[in-house]
Amino acid sequence: MKEAAPSTLNLVRINANEFTPVTSSQIPDGTLRSVTGTVFDFRSAKPVSTDIRSDDPQLVYGSGFDNNWILDTGPRQLSFAASVLEPESHRTLNVWTDQPAVQFYSGNSLDGTLYGTSNREYRQSDGLALETQHYPDSPNHPNFPSTALFPGQTYRTTTVFEIPDR
Repeated sequence: MKEAAPSTLNLVRINANEFTPVTSSQIPDGTLRSVTGTVFDFRSAKPVSTDIRSDDPQLVYGSGFDNNWILDTGPRQLSFAASVLEPESHRTLNVWTDQPAVQFYSGNSLDGTLYGTSNREYRQSDGLALETQHYPDSPNHPNFPSTALFPGQTYRTTTVFEIPDR
């Protein structure tokens, strides 16, 4: 079986108009920032490689994308969050969630020490992750949605990773 293309070639789409900027220690600074006109605008699918080497401080702090996008969805309803398309094979992964955000990480710490099944080394940005979640560091930012869970309450969440038929 042929190994997947590096994530920099994949087309990523994220259903979000805003993201949570971080400090140089990669902790959210408590603000929300529009993706419009920035390297963080994935509302239309684009290759990860398009902006990953930008000098935007947010990308410098994480050595690539490692940020949280605020999803354009209703509260606690299962909604489309993101997709990844591998252009050569047309394999697609769709992510649906009832969470308010998704962390997009572009494999920034891959350093060539791991090898795939075809004996190809995995370098920086050769992989990616989409992690559905609440806003990071929510307890320290009163303007972020609460993540408090009280005695007797049950925490439930749903995330669906869909690979549609080609």
